[in-house]
Amino acid sequence: MTEKKQILKSASIISLVTIASRILGYVRDQRYALLLGTSHIADSFILAYRIPNLFRRLVGEGSMSASFIPVFTTYMREKSPKEVWQFANNLFWTLALVLAVITVLGMVFSPAVIHTFIPASARHLNWDDAITLNRIIFPYLFFIGLAALAMGILNCFHIFGLPASTPVLLNLSIIFFSVGVVWHYFKSPAISLAVGVLVGGALQFLVQVPFLVQKGMHFDFGISFTHPGIRNVARLMIPRFFGIGIGQINFFVDTYFVNSARMPQGSLTALYLADRVMELVLGGYAIAVATAILPMMSHQAAAKDYDGLKRTLSFSVRIVAFITIPAALGLMILREPIIRVLFQHGQFVAASTQLTARALFCYAVGLPALASVKLIVPAFYSTHDTRTPVAVASVSLVLNIVLNIVFLKYLFSYVQNGGPALATAIACFVDFFALFIIFRLRYGRIGGRQIFNSFAKIALCSAIMGIACWFGMHYTEFTRHSRFLVQLLTFLALLGGATLLYLGTAWLFRCHELEEIYGIATRRRSPADTGYAEP
Repeated sequence: MTEKKQILKSASIISLVTIASRILGYVRDQRYALLLGTSHIADSFILAYRIPNLFRRLVGEGSMSASFIPVFTTYMREKSPKEVWQFANNLFWTLALVLAVITVLGMVFSPAVIHTFIPASARHLNWDDAITLNRIIFPYLFFIGLAALAMGILNCFHIFGLPASTPVLLNLSIIFFSVGVVWHYFKSPAISLAVGVLVGGALQFLVQVPFLVQKGMHFDFGISFTHPGIRNVARLMIPRFFGIGIGQINFFVDTYFVNSARMPQGSLTALYLADRVMELVLGGYAIAVATAILPMMSHQAAAKDYDGLKRTLSFSVRIVAFITIPAALGLMILREPIIRVLFQHGQFVAASTQLTARALFCYAVGLPALASVKLIVPAFYSTHDTRTPVAVASVSLVLNIVLNIVFLKYLFSYVQNGGPALATAIACFVDFFALFIIFRLRYGRIGGRQIFNSFAKIALCSAIMGIACWFGMHYTEFTRHSRFLVQLLTFLALLGGATLLYLGTAWLFRCHELEEIYGIATRRRSPADTGYAEP
């Protein structure tokens, strides 16, 4: 009960600030769409932003945290405070040096960086614009890498709210630079937005510095590539770029294929915006739970409490499935109303909505798997196992590439610009099920029967909700309404009704996840707390 309550409390804090960030992120993306639409310059900006943003996701939400936290928690348990902060200081300055070198190289060789992710036959973007924007944005990587380290340190002290809220500053900065009175001082709106990204990245790191100092870090200068702790972090971190970041690596595989000459103009922007809608759901709770359970699983692994680790993983997978399975079905059915309400303004026209809705449908197929991968990969990493996630991720990555080729060459008339998103979704399912089976075989029973029963009930409740959504959208004739206010009210009614129906059916079918959340919030024991079954 204590562990579950701590997970849900931490996840709730992270979730609240993350949802606030995602809402501002929507406003930011809406400004992108309004100013740039799905034009050539829009694709160029999205590409320039996504390259350093790949490292942000791998470092900020994945590799740095997953590698640093297990090592740092071990130091906290076994070393003196002086040794702990000496390790943290040395890692900070060493990481700063490495990031500075990568940043300079990325700016100097910007043309090569752009060409790496785009086929030579691409015709949907202006190369000069993409190179210029990439040089402006690339230093963002330096600041966000340091911000990720700061986040990892604070999370080890069970401080989650502030680190999780730093993306709010990034979004506010970009929104500020998207205002007309600001971007008119720049050559184009795209350049102004790029400067906003850079300023926001710096703010994300700087706001955490006072809290680090308060905890005991004084930033004493010292660079070391031989410190045992730093070498352990590096040893764990390099392969984790593949293991925990498979979804992000797959996104760039998709970026390469979505810029094929066969794809319609604006496909890259459509893929990006569909991914952002996915992130609103994924970041709202899945990433929050993953962030909250990693320090706990690391402590459990360090204490050799593998039964506790398995209970933590089982509980987290069920809770996240309770959110993501109905969300995925809702995104698939309401994809066009969602995109029309969120983005169809200014330069973003009806054709842009159709492109983005198609990509969103295909991405949504893999939402539960992508969320679950973010939970099970840290479970391996908390036990210092890096090989298994890398091996499985490599197979998943190869599968994604093969599927992209098949969809582009042989099934393009069916999937069109949604092919890259569908390939990623299928690859994520393979990734999750392979990791789950291996973890079960290696560490024993993890509540498989309880997980399966939960999934069955959740799927049934989601199906009922989905049927109601389809009929609701059909009879309200959403697509025939041209006024934005009518569209918004209709969409909110559909969304609210679907949510209430899902929660009602979950209560009717006695889904333990709903009972556990309510029981823990009110300090009652739910039936699931008496133990967990296993075949």
